Amino acid sequence: MTLTFLNSFQSEWMKRTRSAAVWLTLAGGAFLPVIILLQRFYFFDTLSKDNSDPKIWEQLYGRSWQFMATFLLPMGVILATSLIGQLEYRNNTWKQLHTTPQSLTTIFFAKLLVILIMLLQFFILFNIGIYLEGLIPALLVKRVPFPAEPFPFMKYLLGNGKFLLTCLPVVALQYLLSLQYRNFLVPVGVGLGIYIFAIMAARWKYGFIIPYIYSVYSLNGQFEERIYLWSVGYFLVTTIIGYLLFIYKEERG
Repeated sequence: MTLTFLNSFQSEWMKRTRSAAVWLTLAGGAFLPVIILLQRFYFFDTLSKDNSDPKIWEQLYGRSWQFMATFLLPMGVILATSLIGQLEYRNNTWKQLHTTPQSLTTIFFAKLLVILIMLLQFFILFNIGIYLEGLIPALLVKRVPFPAEPFPFMKYLLGNGKFLLTCLPVVALQYLLSLQYRNFLVPVGVGLGIYIFAIMAARWKYGFIIPYIYSVYSLNGQFEERIYLWSVGYFLVTTIIGYLLFIYKEERG
């Protein structure tokens, strides 16, 4: 069973290269760090002062995640998950996939694992980008010192872990929708609709029931006693529902 799953995962991992989700992951991880780095060089006169600030890493972290958490992260998760889940529909290969010696359970969870690892890849790339925001000016400009503050690895790890948790409910629901509907616009449209509604309801006292805005709440420190547990709960429940709908689906491809 383990070998079959690993082979299935390897196959799904190779198939992802035919999806725009790969480029979305790479571009999404690099986009904001590049923009912020260019902005730092634009305000060239403050580079030395900024890098000497004892809280430079906290400033770069906050500036980067402020834009990422409020818009790009939810949008990226919606698009990338839908793209991976729709691979078989767009390539018309569901029937071919079902002739292979692997169970529906293996197929479902191998695809899900690919999505989660790609999400982790994005987080790693994005944080490397934040690190380079502070490092590159010191490497390229002689009078700009290296950041005075040691890189706060544990703070970054904890903060990123929280943001990662807030993505899980979005992954689960988008994956469910992408496996159920042949039309790519359905999962993307539903995801964007929920996200827009969540933004409108952000100040609602019960806003924590809408998981698509959890990354914003995590950034602002709102509902912190709830959203991380709710994220895990939403992910588990939605994944189970998506799995049951997948294995009992009458028409496949």
